Amino acid sequence: MEQVTLKALASVSHDELAAILSGPPAKAAAWVAAAAHNGIVEAQAVYGQYLLDGHGVERNAEEALTWFKHAARQDHPMAMNMLGRCYEHGWGTTACAPVAVYWYRLAARAGLDWGMYNYASALALGNGVECDRAQALQWFRRAAEMGHAKSLNFIGSFYEDGWEVDADASIALDYYRRAAVGGDFRGQFNYARLLAGRGEIDAALTWLRRVPLTATAAFVEKMRAWLAASPVGAFRALAEDVNEESRA
Repeated sequence: MEQVTLKALASVSHDELAAILSGPPAKAAAWVAAAAHNGIVEAQAVYGQYLLDGHGVERNAEEALTWFKHAARQDHPMAMNMLGRCYEHGWGTTACAPVAVYWYRLAARAGLDWGMYNYASALALGNGVECDRAQALQWFRRAAEMGHAKSLNFIGSFYEDGWEVDADASIALDYYRRAAVGGDFRGQFNYARLLAGRGEIDAALTWLRRVPLTATAAFVEKMRAWLAASPVGAFRALAEDVNEESRA
């Protein structure tokens, strides 16, 4: 890895640094690593993400965890959230849902929308903490007010299923629509699903075609199975297209 001196860090301009970070990943990683080692908290959080993703450096989840801890202990909200992710999924450590919840809670209280979403998800599902859907809905609403698309989708499911609120398909549809427009693949699928229930097949197809662009492979398979089982011929045809694309 390129060696970046403290003098270079101190003298680089904002525009020069922005160009470095948007350039070749290895060079970006070298500069972020140097800043992280020199105690810059934001860089510590970013370097942790680089290590977790293998961006410009060899992927190392254990080392990523260490850098997230450095930044989180200095109250960096995204680092707190990423520590929660590491403990939830077992990235660089043994999975431990209650510890994940601890860090999600801190990130949520620090005002991070992703922290709010992850903490609310744990509360809604009782994952690592006692199930509390009422409190979960409050946190989802706070994140949704910040435009967090995945939280908008989850609120839609509260209204569709009647969790803590009176079931209302029209309100659910609107939340799913906002999540879909915001780019959440689950929101796009749920919006399409409710549109289809209203007979708006063409509109539903438009959104369903967008789902595979950002969805996980597991979710795409779930959608494909739903489409294949549909009585709507256009949906079954789309299932075949999705199946072919997954094989390509």
